[in-house]
Amino acid sequence: MGPVRARGSGSRGPVRPPARPRSSSAGGGLRPGAAVPIATGAALPAGATAVLRREHGELTDGLLHGPYGEGRDVRRRGQECRQGEPLLPAGTTVTPAVLGLAAAAGHDQVAVHRSPLVELLVLGDELLDAGPPLHGRVRDALGPLLPPWLRGCGARLTGRPVPDDSEALRAAIRDSTADVLITTGSTAAGPVDFLHEVLDEIGARLLVDSVAVRPGHPMLLAELPPAGDSHARRLVGLPGNPLAAVVGTATLAVPLLRRLGGHQDPAPLLLPTAADLPGHPRDARLLPVRRTGCEVVPVPFDGPAMLRGLALADGLAVVPPGGATAGTDIEVLEVPAP
Repeated sequence: MGPVRARGSGSRGPVRPPARPRSSSAGGGLRPGAAVPIATGAALPAGATAVLRREHGELTDGLLHGPYGEGRDVRRRGQECRQGEPLLPAGTTVTPAVLGLAAAAGHDQVAVHRSPLVELLVLGDELLDAGPPLHGRVRDALGPLLPPWLRGCGARLTGRPVPDDSEALRAAIRDSTADVLITTGSTAAGPVDFLHEVLDEIGARLLVDSVAVRPGHPMLLAELPPAGDSHARRLVGLPGNPLAAVVGTATLAVPLLRRLGGHQDPAPLLLPTAADLPGHPRDARLLPVRRTGCEVVPVPFDGPAMLRGLALADGLAVVPPGGATAGTDIEVLEVPAP
């Protein structure tokens, strides 16, 4: 026998479900003193004022005895939300819980932002994709590092290596149909740094061309000519040094992908520093730091080409020009995480 929803004022006593519940109205409601078996979670019949759970009563000779005071175990309409009330703010990430909430509220479909398509172009003839560095060549660290981070921002990802050749780079950018291209290296002014030249030749518009931050100052952001289907395309140019590229990803690529995916900007995370943080004389510095309780401390190995410090870090502290003394509140940016 399932739960019994009853109308009555007694605090405890026998309830006999009638063979056929009698109603005081044409809608099939219960009259005072009547009860009817009902499945758990079902809507109460009109006139019902309380629920007597089967596990809270004792069944004797067809009678369920137990407490059924006014309002007991009744879920009132509007407890969770009112008609027309927004259930979640725009920009909420669609999780399994969000899908369940939408279904519970009667929605068969929800409007979402399309996940941006990102193409990662790893530039450089000197890069190895396996084995230790040797013969003047170095391992590609950004190929393994960046894709999980970008996917964590909601991107659909493709990618490929591109040699240090201006025509190869021009063709890769021109032919890509991705919403965002991300390049690694070629943002400075070296003899094989062709990115600025290629962007100028294809008619791209530079939105950001170097930033007053160390490491990573030669990063760039460009608006590319539309693809064949006329959708907007953008290119984020990251420096080739690994930590510098991480800084560019955190400050240019991640905010861009969040905006394209419809995500809300997170509130800045401010934490006090437990030690002095060294800074650059003129530019802001992004420094790998580790949390110790509610504070942060710098970690060693923080050069532009180093990743050992980043692997130990919980975040990147935004250190103002000249540095920050112990006890100063510092903004901390997220670093790649699982």
